[in-house]
Amino acid sequence: MKKIFALLMICAFALITGCGGDSSSNNKLSVMLGSNVVSLDSAQCTDSSSFELIADCIDGLMQLDADGKPIPAIAEKFDVSADGKTYTFHLRDAKWSNGDPVTANDFVFAWRRHCQVSTKYAYIMGDTVACVKNADAVTKGGDPTTLGVSAPDEKTFVVELDAPVPFFPALMSFPTFYPINEKFYKGLAEGTYGTSPETFLSNGAFVLSNYLPGTANIQLKKNNDYWNAAQVQLSDWQYQVVTSSDNALTAFKNGTLNVVQISGSQIEHVNKDPELSKNLQTIPSGALSYLSFNQDPKNHHAGALANVNLRLAISNAIDRQSLVSNYVMNGSVATYTAIPIHFAPNAKTGKFFAEDQKQFADVVSFDVEKARGYLDKAKAELGRDNIELEFIYANDAGNTVVKIVQSIKSQVEENLPGVIVKLQPMPKAEYLDKITSNSYDLAVTNWAPDYDDPMTFFTLWTTSGSEICEHWSNAEYDKIIADCTTGELAADYDARWQAMYDAEKILLDNAVIAPLYTGSNAMLIAPNVSGIEFQVTGVNRVFKSATIKQ
Repeated sequence: MKKIFALLMICAFALITGCGGDSSSNNKLSVMLGSNVVSLDSAQCTDSSSFELIADCIDGLMQLDADGKPIPAIAEKFDVSADGKTYTFHLRDAKWSNGDPVTANDFVFAWRRHCQVSTKYAYIMGDTVACVKNADAVTKGGDPTTLGVSAPDEKTFVVELDAPVPFFPALMSFPTFYPINEKFYKGLAEGTYGTSPETFLSNGAFVLSNYLPGTANIQLKKNNDYWNAAQVQLSDWQYQVVTSSDNALTAFKNGTLNVVQISGSQIEHVNKDPELSKNLQTIPSGALSYLSFNQDPKNHHAGALANVNLRLAISNAIDRQSLVSNYVMNGSVATYTAIPIHFAPNAKTGKFFAEDQKQFADVVSFDVEKARGYLDKAKAELGRDNIELEFIYANDAGNTVVKIVQSIKSQVEENLPGVIVKLQPMPKAEYLDKITSNSYDLAVTNWAPDYDDPMTFFTLWTTSGSEICEHWSNAEYDKIIADCTTGELAADYDARWQAMYDAEKILLDNAVIAPLYTGSNAMLIAPNVSGIEFQVTGVNRVFKSATIKQ
């Protein structure tokens, strides 16, 4: 423990003091992570930092190219049956970092295990997303050998689906669908997988050379046995966890880090500096930030948020434009829909799904008079003049989060007399635990799309998709989503598209969430760094082709 503490102190001091010189003086790629890696177990992790590190080290069946299109990875090619319900993946020769060959059984084991042990991402293999045959039954305790996956031989992986899924190949690039070496996994002590370089195997571009759960410094090096090693230019590089935008900017200016994300006043500072501003890139993230309401009537604060009028009051009391203009300040856009802006274009019209931001203005807006009208109804229905709510947030997820929750608290208390919001800061791991254990009232949630279709969001709020924990259920909503995935609308593009708008109206009429903004990332990238690929869906940053000039 003393060694870990000393390491963290050294890292923190380095970030503050730097090593002198400008950001291009660092000849080793040093990348900022805005929050801690929670888990390297692809069946357990749910956060972007964890997904990114896993994707650095493991390849799935497919990967996304620079334009976001699926291309081969471990699967050299694949065949699809005429009805679109059977995929046969033919695997290339690839190795794990311990020398074992990557086999079809590695995928069979990982997918079965995911259905058995996953919590928040259990739904993704089932009939609201991937539609893998029998996935929902296995997730509920059924026989894992009935899952629609098989390995006729070491190089052939077959997937059977309950319904055609047009985005299935792209979905295969997402870490949830990555393989795990069964023999290696079962040789570890229980609960230790992915907790150190010695308990984690790579088949991808990089291997871990230094990692401890919760550490601020993560070291990687090139995997010379990677099947596409010729593409990889970095010999070794590192992540530094930096949750403060001020520290991130300082680290970039003095050369400690050469890829950082900044926000708020730091962006203003950079834009006023002619030299620094040359390094600034604004990159859409595709993520939606929203206020999550715990609607379980049995939750620890007597279920006040089970009242729809209280939720509508809070949603309409928030000035979203103020949040993005005064606190986020990175190009993020105030959003009034359950789907982020500039995401999921219609294949026929090219129009983004959420292009019309006024379509739900009657229930999602900034209107204090309307908000107070909803509040009066809520107070009458609840029989209470004063309502106290606990607002939890991760205090190690960046200082922008702190400013946002403080602003929301201020706006709600000012615009809704009698509503008291108590802030509860905590580490990210504890925050996630409270979300899943029903121990919160309000939380700001950030959800990035796993694939380029509105359903990547809509499935979150189905009854079976309760991993997001708003504790809301609506039979009509569930039916629409089912019809759009495995039902009568699945093969009718236009009807499916319209039905998803109908589902969105149910969500927002019921204020299941309060959308806040569509995210962007303001990145400072040193001039000697190139080749980082940025994606809107799935894993947002890819370093396989990254280079740094010496």
